[in-house]
Amino acid sequence: MSGWWDFPARRFLDRLSDELGIAAVLAPGVLAPGVLAAVDQHGAAVRDILAFGVPAAAVAGVVLLAGYAKGVLDEATAQGWQVPAIVDWANADWTTLRLVAVCHLSRSDEPALEG
Repeated sequence: MSGWWDFPARRFLDRLSDELGIAAVLAPGVLAPGVLAAVDQHGAAVRDILAFGVPAAAVAGVVLLAGYAKGVLDEATAQGWQVPAIVDWANADWTTLRLVAVCHLSRSDEPALEG
């Protein structure tokens, strides 16, 4: 399910992806397997949280992902976190990995939380 309401969500996640520089980072062979595994684990956790926390949601997956990312960003910002200018991926913090996973889920070909 998608429509006009998911465009702002898509723009938000695309902008966050650009700020984190994930398009280049998630290209094959760029990150160490351990970092990719961490991103995958965060992605699985986000899918579970949203799939089980939003019963019978009639909202596009990208909207749920954007809402989740916004909540993570708001809380992290309130705690003093900022999007890193340069990410040391081998030592990336929880917030960075979680946001990368959310952005990656939003760009995946499979419908991320729909159906």
